[in-house]
Amino acid sequence: MDADTLVPADIAARAGDAGVKKADLGVARMLVLGILAGAFIAFAAEGSTMAAFNWLSSPSTFGLGRFLAGLVFPTGLMLVVLAGGELFTGNALMCIALAQRRITFAALLKNWSVVYAGNFIGAIFLACLMSESELFNSGNGLLGGVTISIAAGKVAHSFKANFFLGLMCNWLVCLAVWLAYGCRSMPGKILGIFCPIWLFITSGFEHCVANMYYIPAGILAKSDPALAEASGLSRAVLENLNWHSFVTANLLPVTLGNLAGGVVFVAMAYWFVYLRARPGTL
Repeated sequence: MDADTLVPADIAARAGDAGVKKADLGVARMLVLGILAGAFIAFAAEGSTMAAFNWLSSPSTFGLGRFLAGLVFPTGLMLVVLAGGELFTGNALMCIALAQRRITFAALLKNWSVVYAGNFIGAIFLACLMSESELFNSGNGLLGGVTISIAAGKVAHSFKANFFLGLMCNWLVCLAVWLAYGCRSMPGKILGIFCPIWLFITSGFEHCVANMYYIPAGILAKSDPALAEASGLSRAVLENLNWHSFVTANLLPVTLGNLAGGVVFVAMAYWFVYLRARPGTL
């Protein structure tokens, strides 16, 4: 390894240290940093949709649209990690500190709860700003139509599908944070974050904080009849896009899947490999 990068065992140790610091944040700081992170992810979501909506609207270019959206979206996590923010999904890595017995389960749940609430506030605030900005009228309303279509597709998945889409998503998101922990320089962190997030967006996986923007944005956009028509969706599909389906059909299973992916396949996997036998761990 060069001077800029850490070996995986040292990344695991740094992740444990970061978990302790996150647990020690006061509630007010957790909430503000959570709101900022939710807004940063929402900026990434709206920006990636704006970049790719023409391609996303056509089955023949849909994959290219995902590819292009994936190029833009990593900016969100870069802002969280480099500018400062608390992101619920990335904080699954706090389980390393829990397994080391350096934080309590109550402290972990407090962080997750406050940060999740902050992420929701920040993301839905951006959805409201986008709705009021009239940017959804871009492309003769096609941006709004695609925003509605994305949201409707997310609530149309089964509970099981959204759980596993969430699991695969946060496996990659936590790996992006893991790689960022492994670099000392800002360019190294940016590159480490970029590739896994690009992969998750291109793949079409589900991220609960991103969906705190995507689905409310679609719900708000569909209240405009012109944008609802631009989506090309049937009345039944549009009616299924609502606040109840947002929570029960998407947010709940995706959140559970995100936790499973980050906790089991990153935090606990690397704790087991690199930290379990060290003094002071389980």
